[in-house]
Amino acid sequence: MNARIYRLFGLVVLLFGLLVGFTSYWSVFDAKGLEHNPQNKRLLLEELRIRRGLIFAADGTVLARNRVVGQDGSARFYGRIYPTDTLFSHVVGYNFADRGRSGLERSHNDELTGNKDEFTTLIDELRGKEREGDDLVTTLDPGAQQTALQALAGRAGSVVAIDPRSGRVLVMAAQPDFNPNRIPDEFGTLNRDPRSPLFNRSTQSGYPPGSTFKVMTATAALDSGRFQPNSVLDGSSPKKIGGVPLSNFGNEDYGPVTLTTALTNSINTVWGRVGERLGKATMYEYMRRFGFNRKPHIDLPRDELRASGVYDNGKLLDDSDAVDIGRVAIGQERLLVTPLQMAMVVSAIGNGGALMRPHLVERVRDHDGKTVKSLKPAEESNVMKPSTASALGAMMSKVVEEGTGTAAALSGIDVAGKTGTAEVGGTNQAWFIAFAPVTAPRVAIAVTVERTTGQGGTIAAPIAKQVMESLLR
Repeated sequence: MNARIYRLFGLVVLLFGLLVGFTSYWSVFDAKGLEHNPQNKRLLLEELRIRRGLIFAADGTVLARNRVVGQDGSARFYGRIYPTDTLFSHVVGYNFADRGRSGLERSHNDELTGNKDEFTTLIDELRGKEREGDDLVTTLDPGAQQTALQALAGRAGSVVAIDPRSGRVLVMAAQPDFNPNRIPDEFGTLNRDPRSPLFNRSTQSGYPPGSTFKVMTATAALDSGRFQPNSVLDGSSPKKIGGVPLSNFGNEDYGPVTLTTALTNSINTVWGRVGERLGKATMYEYMRRFGFNRKPHIDLPRDELRASGVYDNGKLLDDSDAVDIGRVAIGQERLLVTPLQMAMVVSAIGNGGALMRPHLVERVRDHDGKTVKSLKPAEESNVMKPSTASALGAMMSKVVEEGTGTAAALSGIDVAGKTGTAEVGGTNQAWFIAFAPVTAPRVAIAVTVERTTGQGGTIAAPIAKQVMESLLR
């Protein structure tokens, strides 16, 4: 009889322990995960009572504000309005009780809802203080953003512009886009749209970078000390790279050329050979320094970001995998990148080799206008020596002065850039990356356009020119 009682007692203790464990998991250990789960509608409904903080552009333009949607006695319920409609749809995102949230509305939800530490929140409740959110002041430039969207002219693609000195994201434009004000009524339609308008192409799309990746290869070549801008290599075409013939564009045969000439004219066979000589270990090391093979550290939700690198069936490959590094070096193979990543690459070159961490929110302030939090510029990594960055800037300037990127030239301002054109299913992925002014850069930019019949120099470079003019005027 005692044995049965002991077994029953043990079972009760076990079940009680499991109950405590599951309760503790959701309330303590995974509380944050539960709180930030977009499917958690209870918290969203509770937050309808909170007057969320406003979101501002760098010039003070209101990007998100509140409206009263109901009242229960003295309690008001708030909804969201986005005054600029489609202008910042992906980056600002949306917040609705029945549809969840995205973009900055999600990644900065704690600040926007006044969710401080538990002690402060408890004290405020005891004092009867109404909870309200803090405002976000972003780094975004509405004029340049509008210019970028107008230049894309409805074509699927992206424009990302960064201040290389600080990492401030000035432009993050992608098309197709959507009107966040229509999310409550049109979410299902937008979600089923084959053009994927809810998808942020600036941070989530993986595109083959084409010849823009040659600046990454050039960085590794010069900074490792293995090559110089005047190093001479054979630019004949075709040439075996990775055991398979590789040709230049139009199968043009150049003969012996310097690395500067090879970048100016985007000679595949030269850069393929450079990649092979450097080897996978060196190439992957510099990719790592630029931020490849991991999601970028930017203040957007992690599931709205994609890592750039070489993929096989959705898996990122490293230097221990079978990779044709010669073709990676020219932006081919299975290499996929985001526009944000390529803006980071050119940003580091423009900033003397220091890659600054990109960020969208510059400061947080309360409703009285007092700054409660400032986001200071932070260095992500030291990619290369300043001398390497200077040499690369001179090489990339030739691309815009006399090479494939002349359509991006600005009047009175020197531009360093690189074009790229990748073949995708019978169409082209057109690219252009650049920074300007060359001697004291204030803008680093990446532009890409999907499924076009043109090249990077004719399609993407003119877009970059318009946006840079808007930012540098």
